[in-house]
Amino acid sequence: MDAHDLITTPFTAFSTADEVLRGVDLAGVRAVVTGASSGLGAETARVLAAAGADVTLAVRDTGAGEVVAERVAKSAVGVRPRVVRLDLADSASVADFVDTWVGPLHLLINNAGVVTGGLERTREGWELQFATNHLGHFALATGLRGALARGAAERDGARIVAVSSTAHMRAGIDFDDLHFERRTYHPQLAYAQSKTANSLFAVEATRRWAADGIVANAVNPGGVATGLQRNFTPEQKASLDAAEAAGTFTYKTVEQGAATSIVAAVAPQFAHTGGHYLDDGQEAYTVPNDAELARHPHGVKQWALDPATAERLWAVSTELLRRAVGGEFSR
Repeated sequence: MDAHDLITTPFTAFSTADEVLRGVDLAGVRAVVTGASSGLGAETARVLAAAGADVTLAVRDTGAGEVVAERVAKSAVGVRPRVVRLDLADSASVADFVDTWVGPLHLLINNAGVVTGGLERTREGWELQFATNHLGHFALATGLRGALARGAAERDGARIVAVSSTAHMRAGIDFDDLHFERRTYHPQLAYAQSKTANSLFAVEATRRWAADGIVANAVNPGGVATGLQRNFTPEQKASLDAAEAAGTFTYKTVEQGAATSIVAAVAPQFAHTGGHYLDDGQEAYTVPNDAELARHPHGVKQWALDPATAERLWAVSTELLRRAVGGEFSR
């Protein structure tokens, strides 16, 4: 199934983010965590700050972000993260975040995500899940490339973590109808496409930016009960319930769910290599595109790692954003 030896770490599905960071000193590391106002993002931000990182919470709801920042400030470490507004579905908001960033960046964790119960679109007409989960993060990462390159030169490398999902196994990228303008809308397929896109971003970003010392990896946090599930369809909920009953799916705690993101962020095994998809703290094994999800809940499909597809998605994403901003967008 894999043409190379998979990268392994000492961590498992039961490891917590705190355990991954035990003994790790992140003093001097500047990190951005998107979607850090709740759930996995808040936990990821908390443990990074606890290890000494200078953390920026990039959030749509700054009020909720301030609550998280205050909670971190009252912890034993007492390092208060910054809170900056970021709406990934709004190109202008992403541009504002990028334009106001000053100095190097060492770690970008693209954690935020949205699940919709029905078809929703941005003002550009983009399908909301693809626009938020992929295009917004794509614009953010490409906009911060210079800062990441400066961070890489300063600390022997910079990392991007793209939070994907097992859902990626349900759909590849439909380049003929990215935004469901012709096909019947199905929120599960739309979410799956966006999660495949997250993985493909990591593949192409690493190919393009590794020479600058920047690597990107995708992670599957596993099943965690967070606010993301509030818009799950009855079919999605029934699918999870059936998988849990069959023993192929087990809910993790938030602390366990954030662990794989932290592995990708700090583990030495991933310091200078990217384009991988991690599951339960390890590099996942690759399975054919026709493989059944129920039989390979910890695998990654070929379509999520395909270099040609990743390169094409990058070009398409760049063109979409160029049209959106009404001018030059070349990354």
